[in-house]
Amino acid sequence: MLTAFRTFAKSKWAVGLLVVLALALLVTGGTQLDVLGNLGPKHVVTAGDRSVGQAEFRGEMDRILQQSQQQAGRALTFEELIGDGGLTQFLQQRSQQLGFLNWAWQAGIRPGKELVLRQLRQAPAFFDSVTGKFDENLYRSKLAENNLTAEMFEAQMRDQYITQHYGSALGGGMRLPRIYGAILASQALETRDGRWFTVTQAMAGTAGAPTDAQLTAFMNQNAAELRLPESRTASVVLFDNRDAPAAITEARIEERFNFRRDALSLPEKRTFVTLTAPNRAAADRIAGRLRAGEAPAAVAAANNIQPADYVDTPRSALGDPAIAAAVFGLAANEVSAPVQASVGFVVAKVTAITPGRAATLADVREQVIQELRAEDARAAVYARVEAYEKARQAGKTLDAAVAEIGARVIQVPAIRQDGKLRNGQDINPPLPPQLVQTMWTLGKGGESEVIDMGQGQYFVVRVDEVTPAALPPLESIRAPLAQQWVLRENVRLLTTRANALAARVRGGEDLAAVAASAGATIQTGAGLNRQSVQQYGQGVVQGVFSTRRGETFSQQNTADSFVIGRTDRITPAPAVLAAPMAEQFRQRMAGDNVNAVGELALKTAAERSRARYDEALARTALGLPAEAPAAPAAGAPAPAQGQ
Repeated sequence: MLTAFRTFAKSKWAVGLLVVLALALLVTGGTQLDVLGNLGPKHVVTAGDRSVGQAEFRGEMDRILQQSQQQAGRALTFEELIGDGGLTQFLQQRSQQLGFLNWAWQAGIRPGKELVLRQLRQAPAFFDSVTGKFDENLYRSKLAENNLTAEMFEAQMRDQYITQHYGSALGGGMRLPRIYGAILASQALETRDGRWFTVTQAMAGTAGAPTDAQLTAFMNQNAAELRLPESRTASVVLFDNRDAPAAITEARIEERFNFRRDALSLPEKRTFVTLTAPNRAAADRIAGRLRAGEAPAAVAAANNIQPADYVDTPRSALGDPAIAAAVFGLAANEVSAPVQASVGFVVAKVTAITPGRAATLADVREQVIQELRAEDARAAVYARVEAYEKARQAGKTLDAAVAEIGARVIQVPAIRQDGKLRNGQDINPPLPPQLVQTMWTLGKGGESEVIDMGQGQYFVVRVDEVTPAALPPLESIRAPLAQQWVLRENVRLLTTRANALAARVRGGEDLAAVAASAGATIQTGAGLNRQSVQQYGQGVVQGVFSTRRGETFSQQNTADSFVIGRTDRITPAPAVLAAPMAEQFRQRMAGDNVNAVGELALKTAAERSRARYDEALARTALGLPAEAPAAPAAGAPAPAQGQ
């Protein structure tokens, strides 16, 4: 199994997500944009056909919190659990996982049902401790303790198989040649001797403050990185109903109740027992003994299984449609034929039937009122939409029509076509894609028709301003631009000075004489290896090990220094030491190579599935503020590029 596929399972987040057999588990747009962000369906994590809603996400985090509290031995809050970037890390891993699973399923990597069922029947957590047999009642109760259904758990089992099988296939098909280890061993044991001197920034001089002409030229040279993309501002008309709900009359309540009486009535309930057998032959024997009049408990004991008792259970409470159909097709004291369920074969015996009862108005009064209020709200929104369209057809402007019908207008700040602010920062919450797409189908001053978002939500968008792609004004980025110009010029001065000194050495001048002319001193090193970086510096080691004996090297050693020197001696690796080390390197590289490929596969699959997550929505699902509290500033903030 690839480490890349196990990394997530090892983290504290995995307990609530990858259910194992033992069952252990910068800018916002303001409150107005929050309204726009609420249009359309909400998912914390989305990847292709897969998604995690707020309720499912909260369930996952509840399981993680519970496990973390057990490990910590004390109560924890969600803020403690997700602090220090933990939520971002979790969401990144979760979106990658979901993206990979979506890709794998679409690619046809799908474990068979029997594979999952076979694994379930081997899980010790689901076997009766006395009889040693698989117990479906225990299976479902264990899942219920973790807020899971059999369908959810088995889907997660399939996802685990997909991950494991893909990782095993990837790892099993990759082998590294022995020469890889031999090269590394030779490099690790080889030693070299050399001499060098250091050229500092002080020897080369430093740049002064740039002029406007120099900054303008520098900005033009880096136009591709500095240019701000086209952006647009817009006004969005919302037709949502913000009026206080009108009183619901008694006549309407009674009328709706009478109309919905059958649907609101209490369902039929049944009391029954089920016995689950591992195969059809055993199920047939159990059904025969029950029909002969034996008590279900005695039949269960004789077959070393645990009966599952259900008391006054409605059909909707049964998760398996096949079992539900069998149970509710029986008369009192009748026994069903064996039913192939999700796990094993089930035989049911109905012992009592409680007929359904017609609902009374007192039973469902509040439900009827809420239904009528929701209906009135949708009707009010639609009436406002119709009034708006009528006003526009009469020749009124958008603003006049909005004022007449009492709709509201939300201002969208300057955004790019990808839905981000002009400077590349995210809007939180993000705008609905349909809104952004509509903005880019219109020109300046263009107004859309009424857009139906579904679920009783409508909007109209007008593009107010279109700002073409352009370089930002010099004044808005002067300070950071000047800083980068000075850094570039200092590098140029230092590089020019070092190149001139190195050319003299390569031209035949004595290394010590050239060093003295620059005010530097010669340093020597004997027995250097590739691990000598901490002692001598990256530039020295790279220079000594990148040249032949007697050759001159020139390398940058730090941000503001170069080293110029010569390699004097090369001592090869001893063969007796290199051979065993080569094999160790090869084994280590093989694992690292497979892990790297596995990580790349995960990321690529997530990208193809367009995996994404909404951190603000995740925090809201946990009952926390949409934005994390700001961390204390460590120092003065860096100059920000203007929008």
